Amino acid sequence: MTSTSCILVLALCSSALCTNLHEGDNLSGLRRLQRELVGDEERRSSEKSELSDRSAGVSEQTCAALAGVESILHNNTHSFTFKMRTMGSLSLAWVGDGSGVLLVLTTFQVPLFMMRFGQSNLYRSEDYGTTFKDVTHLINHTFIQSEFGIAISPDHSGKVMLTGDVSEIGGFKLFRSQDFGLTFDPTDLPFEPLIQMMYNPRDCNVLLTLSITLDLWLSEDFGATWRKIHDSVCLVRWGKKSSIYFTTHYNGSCSDKGMLELKKTVDYGLSFQTIATRVYSFVLGGRFVFASIMTGTGTERMIHVSADGGEVWNMAQLPKVNHEQFYSILAANQDMIFMHVDNPGDSGVGTIYVSDDRGAVFSKSLERHLYTTTGSDTDFTAIASLRGVYMTSVLTEDHVMETVITFDQGAKWQPVRRPDNSQCDTETSTNRPNRCRLHIHATYSTTMKMNVPMLPLSQPSAVGLILAHGSVGDAESALSPDVYVSDDGGYSWLWALRGPHHYAILDSGGLLVAVEHTNSPVNQIKFSTDEGQCWHTHNFTSEPLHFSGMDSEPGSRSMNVSLWGYKNDFSRWLVITIDLRKLLTRNCTEGDYVPWVAHSTDPRGSIDGCVLGYKETFLRLRKESVCWNGREYATIRKLSRCTCTMDDYHCDFGYHRPENSSECVEQAEMKGRPLEFCLNGTTEQLQTSGYRKIPGDQCEGGFQPERKETDLRRMCTSNALYPNSLTEKSSPNTAVIVMVVIAMLLTSAVAGVWLVKKYVCGGRFLVHRYSVMREHVEAAKIEGVDDIDPHYMETGKAQYNEDSDQDLLE
Repeated sequence: MTSTSCILVLALCSSALCTNLHEGDNLSGLRRLQRELVGDEERRSSEKSELSDRSAGVSEQTCAALAGVESILHNNTHSFTFKMRTMGSLSLAWVGDGSGVLLVLTTFQVPLFMMRFGQSNLYRSEDYGTTFKDVTHLINHTFIQSEFGIAISPDHSGKVMLTGDVSEIGGFKLFRSQDFGLTFDPTDLPFEPLIQMMYNPRDCNVLLTLSITLDLWLSEDFGATWRKIHDSVCLVRWGKKSSIYFTTHYNGSCSDKGMLELKKTVDYGLSFQTIATRVYSFVLGGRFVFASIMTGTGTERMIHVSADGGEVWNMAQLPKVNHEQFYSILAANQDMIFMHVDNPGDSGVGTIYVSDDRGAVFSKSLERHLYTTTGSDTDFTAIASLRGVYMTSVLTEDHVMETVITFDQGAKWQPVRRPDNSQCDTETSTNRPNRCRLHIHATYSTTMKMNVPMLPLSQPSAVGLILAHGSVGDAESALSPDVYVSDDGGYSWLWALRGPHHYAILDSGGLLVAVEHTNSPVNQIKFSTDEGQCWHTHNFTSEPLHFSGMDSEPGSRSMNVSLWGYKNDFSRWLVITIDLRKLLTRNCTEGDYVPWVAHSTDPRGSIDGCVLGYKETFLRLRKESVCWNGREYATIRKLSRCTCTMDDYHCDFGYHRPENSSECVEQAEMKGRPLEFCLNGTTEQLQTSGYRKIPGDQCEGGFQPERKETDLRRMCTSNALYPNSLTEKSSPNTAVIVMVVIAMLLTSAVAGVWLVKKYVCGGRFLVHRYSVMREHVEAAKIEGVDDIDPHYMETGKAQYNEDSDQDLLE
């Protein structure tokens, strides 16, 4: 990306924020940030030109070269050229885990009046990309719809699907393979598909899809036969235990949000259950179902949560949130939920709330969380390599973006530490030392078209490892972010590579690879055998190519990486596969691993490493060990319970932790108010010292603050789904209350009216009507939602981005 384009993008970035901030200090602060971002053009240009002369890593002077690397990798680098038409595209997919099978689909298509003309070629490799064979005849030279791509089963069983367009003879074909693409069986489809076929994660023989007429179709024999199970379907996804959730319409339009029904089937469409009405949108995450429900006229709606698949719903209970504030689900796991609630006034920032284990009662976790209302962009990221870790961005009081991190599921947040080997310009470090911090670039930066080719990367098999793009210092460092690596789950960071790169984790973290992100042709791959401390290079081609992408087998256990790109024009595409296994001359043995205590910050402390109630000790590869973990490698860990401390608790409903404090204090707006909320049709009163154990925390003994929820035996509206059946859904105490009220009404009309107002209508408990959305904010992102099926589709899109909300589903 050129300097000019970077300046334009960052200017837009600031403008996007400015449009959502109050006039005055906030606006002037962001304009000041914009001016800082577009500093000295000449100096940046000279710095950019120097990047091409720099070597692999920032620690090259202290790293010893690996002997014979170039000759070893030269003999294990293989390329294949695919000749294509100028307007063609290329798709690449690994089939299975450890199978060595790689499929490449090239597609050329042009619109021709009311029809499309296209041509596809399919290539297959069974030796990790060393050689390819043209197998287009297996699909009868059929034009494959590139928007559906190569559908690989998530169970690595070798199932592959390709959707062929034979509309010139009337219809569509599904090409199915159950032997890693060795053979394909064609099936005529009785419908025209709107979306890619969706595998059932529990049984990949069962498929779902939508037709262009919005009919829902299901196959139980891997696409050989199909049956229509419902019509007028807007959105569908697989749920737990092979259940299917979908929204339907009966007024002829899926765009008429708030008039949809949410249905569920647990027997593949033989019977259905309507679990919510007046639905605006829905999403599944962890063990929870979320639905945004219209509550009245206009755009007002509320988020509802169910922890039992939609049988019982509760409105999310937050302290003091009004109906003008919008919200979005950021993440959900088996224990709890992270929710963003926007500050009043379209400020572009808001507050993160965390739920209890019921997913219904929320408390404040993080203030000034960056979440733009123009594009609904947030940097919220779940770290897969260490439990309890999440990162996101806040906008500080002086209008500076800052990355913060939590290691205990949102109980406490802190700024990301600046790497010891990083640099910060003299002016900033002297006059504004708080800005000499590491800022991690995530979704917000990519949306603003900054020079960030990849989001933060972590894998469960590579314990503690995170790769991310970041900047240290003032705004100019964001123009060309560098690559940073953490080997301890985000507690500390290492400045690893200058400039932006594409990167991947191989061999369960034993090997890292990277390719520079640049507009110029490249021919060099970089790799590290010590978690990013030292980097080495390999020239994978004598003639540089325009790099387009990099991929490896799923699971981060492979030692093969495939690169693809084109030379000069789009007619010659290359796939280059590098086998890095020969770099590691021996298998790892017991002596190559050392104990490592996760979350360790004070080795001498008695509770060192205690997070969420227990301590984890892993066996991790020594950084100096150059050996192969292998495909069968599994992390070995030892668990030990911890004594409860204040760190094992979220702040309770109506309480929060001030910045730089571990103590929970009552929110100012809640002082003098009774702490009451509505669950399952009755009002609950909370008596608390301000602490609630973090969901999933396993600590024992120690700090045990008093906490009590009392049923006040008062009816209340706990959901807006079935207002006419509230009595049926309420607790048994409701019947007693109704009988008492009737008896008193018979005795005294005046006393009866007074009792109805006081007890039936709800008293002083808080009714949280907090979800009026602007029409331009209907597409928020969820980052890090656990247990999400990647095959979540939506009408009107070829493939729905699974990380979407929500209240804010389109």
